[in-house]
Amino acid sequence: MNRTGFTTTIPLEVLLAADRIPVDLNNLFITGGKGLELVEDAEACGFPRNTCSWIKGIYAAVMESGIREMVAVTEGDCSNTRALMEVLSLGGIRVIPFAYPHDRSVVALTEQIERLMGAFGVGWDAVNRAGERLESIREKIREVDRLTWEENLVSGAENHCFQVSSSDMNSFPDRFEAEIDRFMAEARSREPFRDRIRLAYIGVPPIIEGLYPFLESHGARVVFNETQRQFSMPYGIHDLVERYRAYTYPYDIFFRLADIERELEKRRIDGVIHYVQSFCFRQIEDMIVRRRLSLPVLTLEGDKPGPLDARTAIRIESFLELVGGMK
Repeated sequence: MNRTGFTTTIPLEVLLAADRIPVDLNNLFITGGKGLELVEDAEACGFPRNTCSWIKGIYAAVMESGIREMVAVTEGDCSNTRALMEVLSLGGIRVIPFAYPHDRSVVALTEQIERLMGAFGVGWDAVNRAGERLESIREKIREVDRLTWEENLVSGAENHCFQVSSSDMNSFPDRFEAEIDRFMAEARSREPFRDRIRLAYIGVPPIIEGLYPFLESHGARVVFNETQRQFSMPYGIHDLVERYRAYTYPYDIFFRLADIERELEKRRIDGVIHYVQSFCFRQIEDMIVRRRLSLPVLTLEGDKPGPLDARTAIRIESFLELVGGMK
């Protein structure tokens, strides 16, 4: 089916210009309904238990799916990706590396994008045309986000789903755009949410299930999904290199925090949930987040796929009580 997987958001324009069907391997892993089984399959193949479940899930999802080609982001994402590349290469998967330069260098990022273009045999004209098509869809995703925080017509889970899906446009951009159009027409006919507490969710998307509905059942709603929003390239930048320089996720925590702090103020946030994944280097960044942000912060740690557990639910309830009392 000409599918190309990738380990985290990459310049999607290149894959579309090359007539590939893009597959975000994180979405493939977590939305298939058997995430825990895939993690256990990877452990049975030899992956250590103290390795991030996203890496294990991606490995097993690739092996099960029949995908034979993938782009692995070797800088700007998980530090275990290099080893994952090597293991998948043993299975006959064509693995193409891509790196976000730590210093956001224009020259270095341009070189990486052109290497990716070379690997897929496409030039700038085709890539820019694909970019124009994607930007028309991203503009609609930005409207879904605005309907979430400004008009209060979209739930935190719906906001999460559309923005996280923008990393690969659910593999088929035209279908995805039609889905967005249908959703926005329905959302605009709703009565606005009447939440007591407005939350920000920062960090990687959650591996645990049921978080957003649980929050809303307790009078709170996520009106800012930080990383998911970044997947949608939220700034409307038309230059492709600058678009991916503005994309905060692969760069340092201080660059991310500048964007987070702007959005916390604009969206009138009352409290912050910082999600961290077990065995991920980004857990260390929680210290910086807590020092920089002036709002109450609840740090949640997830390990394997599964429903929200009782201990985490109690911690969330206590946090919401605290935030509600401060209001």
